[in-house]
Amino acid sequence: MSVDIRPIPRPGWDPLPYEGCVGVVGRVLVREDDFFVAELRFTENATVHEHPGENDTIVVCLEGEGFTSVEGETARLRESQQAHWPKGITHRLWTEDSTMTTLMVERTDAG
Repeated sequence: MSVDIRPIPRPGWDPLPYEGCVGVVGRVLVREDDFFVAELRFTENATVHEHPGENDTIVVCLEGEGFTSVEGETARLRESQQAHWPKGITHRLWTEDSTMTTLMVERTDAG
């Protein structure tokens, strides 16, 4: 057996390619059949638009702070905290007067 070393799928910090996303760049760290991991950086007053997710997602705040909403219920998300977004439920992530870095872990149905 040999060690499986691979490059990360998208190492560059690119703007999120979705209409309604402002001030957010991301990179894809892991893309497998049954899970996906990305890191997102938010500037002040940045947003990921409100949308239902295709997968169960865990959002881990690595640095800074911002806000999340799940079906219209809003909560502050701070460094060292995590939020859960269930599949198919409308959610949003944003900052106001701060920056934030998050780790997004999605569990897909392909597994």
